[in-house]
Amino acid sequence: MHQALYRKWRPTTFDDVCGQDHITSVLKYECQNEKFSHAYLFCGSRGTGKTTCAKILAKAVNCEDIQNGNPCGKCPSCQAIDNGSAIDVLEMDAASNNGVDNIRDIRDEVVYTPSMLKYRVYIVDEVHMLSNSAFNALLKTLEEPPSHVVFILATTEMHKLPSTIISRCQRFDFRRISVPVITARLLKIAETDGIDITPDAAALIAKIAQGGMRDAVSLLELCSGSRQKITVDLVNESVGISGRESILKLARAVNGKDYETIFSEVATVAASSKDVAVFWQDLLNFYRDMLVTKTARDAAKYLDLTESEAQETADVAALFTRETLIYHCKLIDRAYGEMQKGNCAKRLCAEMTLVRMCDEKLDSSNEALLSRISALEERIKSGNFAPVAAPAQKIEATPMPKVEKAEEIRENPKEKAPEEPKPVHESTQTPPKAKRNRPLPFWIDAVDKVCAADPSLIGFLRSSRLYRGEDGSYHLRLDSDFAVQMMKARKTATEKLAAIISQNEWKTVTAANIIFDVSNQMEDFDEAEDALDEILGEVNE
Repeated sequence: MHQALYRKWRPTTFDDVCGQDHITSVLKYECQNEKFSHAYLFCGSRGTGKTTCAKILAKAVNCEDIQNGNPCGKCPSCQAIDNGSAIDVLEMDAASNNGVDNIRDIRDEVVYTPSMLKYRVYIVDEVHMLSNSAFNALLKTLEEPPSHVVFILATTEMHKLPSTIISRCQRFDFRRISVPVITARLLKIAETDGIDITPDAAALIAKIAQGGMRDAVSLLELCSGSRQKITVDLVNESVGISGRESILKLARAVNGKDYETIFSEVATVAASSKDVAVFWQDLLNFYRDMLVTKTARDAAKYLDLTESEAQETADVAALFTRETLIYHCKLIDRAYGEMQKGNCAKRLCAEMTLVRMCDEKLDSSNEALLSRISALEERIKSGNFAPVAAPAQKIEATPMPKVEKAEEIRENPKEKAPEEPKPVHESTQTPPKAKRNRPLPFWIDAVDKVCAADPSLIGFLRSSRLYRGEDGSYHLRLDSDFAVQMMKARKTATEKLAAIISQNEWKTVTAANIIFDVSNQMEDFDEAEDALDEILGEVNE
């Protein structure tokens, strides 16, 4: 009869357990010196060795010839536990036996001495599934059991256990197993069982397992079913995930606003047997790696990547600013949550999110604005002062006007030279050229003068801005409708503002020329961005 690979390679001693040395060293010491506790609590994620260590501990406390804290595996007690004939070692699944009656049965049985072994061992798996009444029935027995009874509780959700249960047990936290440890174990299994696998494929399986040894061994058995050499491509095909090249290509397409590539990659995933949500999770993990690479000094410590993969991640991360990566991560994470809903169109959700990632102007969130600001800052730091090029327009040639000679002008004295245009401003001094979308620079001093006369206006004018309109009006932008109403009610302050504007603009401005409106964050940023392009254009010239 065929036996699953993860069952065949289940550790039989503490020394065989991988990645949990902080736990096995303590258990070995207790078994070697017969100082073990009456109740243990093993908690941690799936596939990290909780049930395995529980079975090894059950053998170790009953072993007749303990070997440096490990069960010998040869004595009658160890063999009886291995073949399942030991009636003194009882395993109970609390997910299906979670009632108070099941715990009462255990409470009634513990008073009897073991029939075959030295200790009666109760292994309760998924103990967090017990009902409240079952926990209450277990409390007294768990606190003061008979000397011949050992309880081993295992759970993946320790936070669901009552504190009264946790305080009565010796607790051990099982960590997720690291990728190098899982990779080494997979290569050893493959070598022993004659499975042909490349080291990169083993590392990829270990990464997909997310710290669970049982999941990794099960994936190895799945990939070996094809009877071919297990490569990275075969693992991707068997598990149903997209290759790393596809993720890299998509990230570069987002940076370059290459919509053709974006839609092509999503269409390829949707047309294949791969789930769009799985592909999306891979993209989220890649963006997380880029964010770590962009922010951490020793990024390799927090990444499960090879040297070549780490270099590829760093190269792509260099194309984005930190603010843009955070903005993209939030968009991808939000879309991944939407994909978990049953009625979500995953392909459409993915395409909409990628298009939004390409153009921050499609989003009005603060993260989108920070991304745009960081992009402008990068342009200034890099010295790229060239403004965004406008689309080329066809210019039609116009005939040059005929220039008359000086002799012809003298012969026709009635012909007069064209008059110079009169200045628009009342003052003889010509003001500087106005920038249409740029806040007027004297406005900060004007606010100080107005607030000195009326201090109650500080809260309304502190973040206000003044713009010059093309029709001769002046737009005072405030934060809220309430601020607009308050300013309209202060006629004296409005007249003082008009006087200050007249003094700085070299022309007469009345209160009627001032228009109050509410500031729009996106419009203000668009105007600031246009103004910056205009300034950079002048610097470039």
